[in-house]
Amino acid sequence: MSESSKSDKMTRRQALGVVGGLVVGGVVGGAAGYYAGQSSVPVAPTNSTMATATANMTALPPAGFQYGQLPAHPNWKFVAICHVTTNPFFVPTQYGIADADALFGTTTQWTGSENSLVSEMVDAFNAAIAAKVDGIFTSLIDPTAFNAPTDAALAAGIPVIGYNADAKAGTSVHPACGCGKVLNDRLSYVGQPLYDSGVNLGNMIAKYITDTSARIALFIATPGTLNIEPRIDGASDALAAAGYTNVDIVGTDPLLDKEGPLIDAYYLGHKDVKGMFAVDAGDTSWVGDIATKEGLVGTVVTGGFDLLPETLKNIQSGATQFTIDQQPYLQGFVPVQQLYLYKLSGGAMAPCDTNTSLKFVTKDNVAGYTTPSRFEGSTPSQPTF
Repeated sequence: MSESSKSDKMTRRQALGVVGGLVVGGVVGGAAGYYAGQSSVPVAPTNSTMATATANMTALPPAGFQYGQLPAHPNWKFVAICHVTTNPFFVPTQYGIADADALFGTTTQWTGSENSLVSEMVDAFNAAIAAKVDGIFTSLIDPTAFNAPTDAALAAGIPVIGYNADAKAGTSVHPACGCGKVLNDRLSYVGQPLYDSGVNLGNMIAKYITDTSARIALFIATPGTLNIEPRIDGASDALAAAGYTNVDIVGTDPLLDKEGPLIDAYYLGHKDVKGMFAVDAGDTSWVGDIATKEGLVGTVVTGGFDLLPETLKNIQSGATQFTIDQQPYLQGFVPVQQLYLYKLSGGAMAPCDTNTSLKFVTKDNVAGYTTPSRFEGSTPSQPTF
């Protein structure tokens, strides 16, 4: 590639900056789609109104504005509260936040707890309210602890969105759907339907291990927390419904470096195990590592959730059979987008529940995930085209 052709390329971040406009003095410059005399009352489209809309779209912009840029607005400040702020799973989430901030001209603080301590998260929540921020999104890992702060924020005019974990009651009360009453007044939830994803995990395990009397281990880093407990409920319910009778549920630790030794200790005490599976990113990477360390590749099935680089390597090597992608990048990008639109529209654009999907990654399709990617957290670099 010549130097001239290289200089003609624009990185994704540069493109986002162009679209988002420049933040000058705390205000994003530019506006799109605003026309003098434009009615704020919705009317049914007619040939005449459609013609007018088409003319507006092709007309020169009002003086001082440029189509394709965002409307002028303050530099709104949001706070993202996480239960494990240093966990590698949330690296792409933070990249999603950064890219949304660049696009929409907002600023988001990343805070919370390193060790899934609800009290520290609530302290961060209350500090954000006291600072009068413009929006908050938090992982609702406890069914009730965030209710009072959420209501206090809403009363103060601060929108609140849940992400990655939702506060629901009776996660496994209704095995057919995993539905439960939402216990928190958050405006929306952005993330995977957690109980359903656990059911899918259980069903996939049954495809690999058909002996219903075989010993199966399900590992969970933080038992009881609503970001992963619904998954293990769904998986164990699905296995029980299919007649599996020898399922061990094993708690590990929220810190990545402590999970592996605990999983290894479990295996050394249960060498008859036929499958080791996990409902969180760290444990999933470790079950494959332990299978390699203990010479179990080809005899013990492993699998779980998320796309840590070690998990992808384990799928390539055959140490892990599958993992589930829940698109953590979107769990950062979408809340910022929803809070931005809520503020921009004066509340008319209400945040909405967003399913960030469930996709199985296996040896058949893992190649598409192995290129270093900002969207999966394996590189901070933006893609170039």
